[in-house]
This record gives sequence, C-alpha cells and structure tokens, in this order.
Amino acid sequence: MDWGLQSEIRERLGKERGYYCYPAGGRQRFALVYPNSYRVGMSNLGIHIIYELLNQRKDTACERVFLPDGNRLETYRKTKTPILSMETQTPLYQFDIIGFAASFEMDYFHILDILELGKVRLRAEERGERDPLVIIGGPCATFNPEPLSLFADAFVIGEGEAILPRFMETCRAAHFEGVPRIELLRRLSGLPGIYVPSLYEHHYAPDGRLCRISSSESAPSRVVRQWVRDLDAYPAHTVVVTEDTEFNLYLVETARGCGRHCRFCMAGYCFRRPRNRSLKVLLDEIREAVPYGKRIGLMGAAISDYPEIDALCRDIQGEGLAMSVASFRADSVTKELVDALAQSGLKTLTMAPEAGSARMRAVINKGIEEEHLFTSMELGLAAGIQNFRLYLMVGLPFEEEEDVLAIVDLANRLKDYMEEKGCKGMLTLSINPFVPKPFTPFQWVPMASRQQVEDRLKLIRSGLKKRKHIHIISESTKEAYLQGILARGDRRISEVLAAAHEAGGSKAFRRVMKEAGCLPEFYLYREREKDEVFPWDSLDMGFRREYIYKELENAGRLCFTPQCFDGCCRCGVCNAPLD
Repeated sequence: MDWGLQSEIRERLGKERGYYCYPAGGRQRFALVYPNSYRVGMSNLGIHIIYELLNQRKDTACERVFLPDGNRLETYRKTKTPILSMETQTPLYQFDIIGFAASFEMDYFHILDILELGKVRLRAEERGERDPLVIIGGPCATFNPEPLSLFADAFVIGEGEAILPRFMETCRAAHFEGVPRIELLRRLSGLPGIYVPSLYEHHYAPDGRLCRISSSESAPSRVVRQWVRDLDAYPAHTVVVTEDTEFNLYLVETARGCGRHCRFCMAGYCFRRPRNRSLKVLLDEIREAVPYGKRIGLMGAAISDYPEIDALCRDIQGEGLAMSVASFRADSVTKELVDALAQSGLKTLTMAPEAGSARMRAVINKGIEEEHLFTSMELGLAAGIQNFRLYLMVGLPFEEEEDVLAIVDLANRLKDYMEEKGCKGMLTLSINPFVPKPFTPFQWVPMASRQQVEDRLKLIRSGLKKRKHIHIISESTKEAYLQGILARGDRRISEVLAAAHEAGGSKAFRRVMKEAGCLPEFYLYREREKDEVFPWDSLDMGFRREYIYKELENAGRLCFTPQCFDGCCRCGVCNAPLD
C-alpha cells in the first residue's frame, strides 16, 4: 500500500462539497465506478444522479471510484496498491457491489484495468460467494452488453432510477437470507431491466454468424429496457461540487431522450421517448446552485428543443448566473438562448449539421437545412460571438464523393458569410468517421473502409488548405474502427478483450483478435441480413424491429420521418407496458 496515493485521494476529497460519507455499519457498500479519470467522471451527470439515488437510501452507502490519472497508474501497479474509493479510501474488492457506468466503448479497456488493480477477479464465472457482485450500466450496457459479458454478473438495461431500487432491495434480501450467488443471479434476472448474461447461451453457425440465443428457464427471453416516465420525480443536477472537472459547470438536466429520429443516433433510439422537466423543478435546482456561483450547464439531447428555453434563460440570468449548453439544434435555436450564451462568455457557437449536402442530411433524417445554419451564425455574430464549430461525419451510408465535397463548399460559404459580416474568427470543422450502432436503422450497414474514410478526410483538407481561419480536427480513424468492432461485437469479442488486457490493452487488440481467428472485417464491413440474429437481440428497447428496418429503407429513399408528437405510436415505445 502506497500511503501517498491514499493521501492524494483525501486531499482531493477535502476540496469537494456535497459528498456522502457513512460510517461502517449495516449498509450495503456500493462502489460506483466511472472507468476514466476523476476529471472526466465528475463531468458526467449520470454519476451524480446514481450517487445521490443510492445514498438517499437508508440501506446503502455508495462511494465513488475512478481510474487513476495516467501518471499514477504505474505507481499503483508497482506498489501493489489496490484502487481505492474516494470517500473512505476502501479497496475496491471490499465492496459488496461494484457498479460501472459505461458511456464509451474505449472505456471497456479501463474497466478491466480497474478490476485488476482493484484485486477483483476479471471473469464473472470465477468469482465466489465472498467476491463483490459486478454490474454494468450506462448507454453502452443498454445497447449492447455482449462485449463485456464475461466480466459482468449483471447489466442494467435502461435508466438507473427505474431499476436500481428493486435491484438493491433484492440484493439486500438475498444477503440476509444467505442465498448462494447463483440464486441471487436468478432472482436478479427476474427484475425488469436486469440482464444476467450467464443465463443466456449464444449459438453460432459454421460461417461465424450468430444464429440463436437461448435463455435458461429462470430468465426472460428478452429484457425490456426501463425508463422514467415522470422526470420531475427525479431531479438531476450536480451533487458533488468540485473545481476539478472538464468545464467547471453546475450541471442541470432539462430533458431526456430525443424524438428527432436521426437515423445514426443510438441515444435517440435507446432513450426514447423524449421527456421534459417542468420549468418549476428546473428553477428549484438552479436556486440550489446559486451559493456555488458556477455557470449552469444545461444538459439534454437538444437544449433548444426545450419548450420553455427562453424563460429558463431569463430565470438563470435573473439569479445572477452564467450558463452553457450541451448542445442545441440550429433549426430551433432562439435569439434569447444565443444572447444568454454570449453574455455568459461563450466564445464558440457549435452547430451539428452532421453532413455537408442536403441529400446526406435527408439520408440521416437530420432535419437541418443550410438556412438554419446561416440563421444561427447570424444570431451568434449579432451577439458578439466570433468563432463557430461544425460537427460533421464522413463514411455515412449512401455517401458519394460529391457529398464529401459539399462539406468543403458549405465551409467556404459559411466562412464567406463570416467575413462579409466583418468577423475574422475561426471556423472549426470537427469531422469524425461514422460508426454504426445497435438499435439504429444503420445497425445493418457496413462501416466505410478505413482507407475510404482517410481518403475523404484528405479530400476535405485538400479542398480547404488554402483557406485561412478554417481549422479541421478529426478523431483517430484507428480508434474509430476499434469502436466499430466493440459497438456491434458479440460474446467472442469479450474473449478478445480479456486476451488483449493480458497482452497490453487496446494497442494489442487487433493483433489478439486476429490470433483468436476473429476477423475485423466480419464485424466492420459486412452487410447484415434483414432477419439476422444480432448479439443484442436479448434486449427490447420498446420499438419493433420492422420499424427501424423501415427507417433504413426510408434513408435510401431520402424519405423524411417527422419527430415524435403526442399520440404518436409509430415505433411502439409510447404504448409499451411499464415493465
């Protein structure tokens, strides 16, 4: 044990406000783990939500655990110091339950690092009666848990507020009854929104495709995603206040889910239906933030879609606070919102057309037209904002070279407009490879080849290289293709992850994959059959498979799908049963 590492944690804890710390006693000990650094994890609102939800229970003591910063990881390894919790510096292996929040595929490697450094057996099948129960939730668990199926005793499918209360009650009852681990897992599998992978068997055809999933008698054939119907019952805001976060904001969630039907967006499908918090509840949360004097960070899929956004902006400013937003849509942004952001010190206005041509925006059902971009830019310029950023993708389904060249043309015309208005600021293009995700209409399509994506990025850079004050940034294509494998991977990828962990982590993944006889091309570049069995078919998001396949056909025909509206029952989510 390195006492200096423990002292560093205590020092960081001493700078926080609002954390919970319970004495040892009769409470179940729950380690809430974010598989990335403290700075990144404390910027994630989901961690705050679950942390408070569990600590408000009378039978649970929830403590936070994070991946040690890069320069500290080696110290933990050399000194054989187990990863420790924030609140009481308890080793990870001493907790009753370990809950990971998986938000990004690249954090899968960190999950294994944390289990190993926390002295917890990696494989669920190797854990005994005295070992912690390991569960995984978050967006990645909800849309495809299989690449992590070797390591989790159970997965949380959906929103934690709707699932964890019954989960905790079941675990506590099993503890007092002294039931064996296998019986606890059987009981958990009977809860809505809990998927126990060991109770399901995956069968493969000779060509390597998944052909059938069978479940044990104690487990449901499909696990139904759970979601909160009334967001006002669960206010969501920063709980533990610290200066050491990515953006140093006090986070407040305005809404959840999205009904815009963008065909590439997993969140739009896995967190449907769209729900808004009432203005009254939001104002109560904002008033709680006043003593901290921080900027309010409004969180939601599209803040400008919030029906009372102008009133909310006025109320935030009325409390003497500045504000920031996670995102907004160029077709619903208002002058009041842009003015409030500018007055709060915003230097760069971000828009997300996702594609350069009208045809590609029709393919993905984005609903953003060029006039919306120019109008948003005009509002920003009028408010004194000088810099703009566009989020774009290349390698989308049905994309042609002229669609890529349209990005160059759009960037030039937007920059022309900035200069005509006397603006000498920067236009930044953030361009990333498209990664198909489960439970979206594009789950059937192959990913564009890495060479093709790199050629298209080169085409854009070449077309804009002579234009001053246009900056292009892009995600590593190598990392994007690793994400592509993990996003649609099956249980065999779980074995590859385990082997890669032993061989050095993400850098060894592709080599280990080939050694195991798993071809990257099988996961990346293969078009799936309409009726193909997917690794995530044990899960039910609430909408019909036929519905999302129809959306794939609509993409090819450039057909527009209107956003969600009251009384709509097209996809099936809104008329699905509660459990």
